[in-house]
Amino acid sequence: MATIKTFEDIGAWQKARMLSKEIFELTLTGSFSKDYALRDQINRSVGSIMDNIAEGFERGGTREFIQFLSIARGSAGEVRSQLHRALDRKHLDRVRYDLFLAEIQSISRMLMGFITYLRESKMRGVKFQ
Repeated sequence: MATIKTFEDIGAWQKARMLSKEIFELTLTGSFSKDYALRDQINRSVGSIMDNIAEGFERGGTREFIQFLSIARGSAGEVRSQLHRALDRKHLDRVRYDLFLAEIQSISRMLMGFITYLRESKMRGVKFQ
């Protein structure tokens, strides 16, 4: 695994950032822009993925990082659920839904892979060095 010096080096964080931007842009358009509760919630949830990866990394301990990666994965599940609601409410078409769904599923898999890697690693985190 490549050396990770900052949370910005983490692939799942990078993908979550891109998805956050895309979802934000989507929620500014059409009927989605007027569904205030869903619009705000999906933006908070997708942002939470990035934020929890960053916060966990900055804590400096592997166990804490794993905990925050798990929370980020939970936020990815929230986004997936909210995408279903957005589709049901016709805020996005099936093609865009499928693209967003594939992206959030990819992020979730990346997070699980990273969690598994950290659990099996002997690294304890930078604060223990």
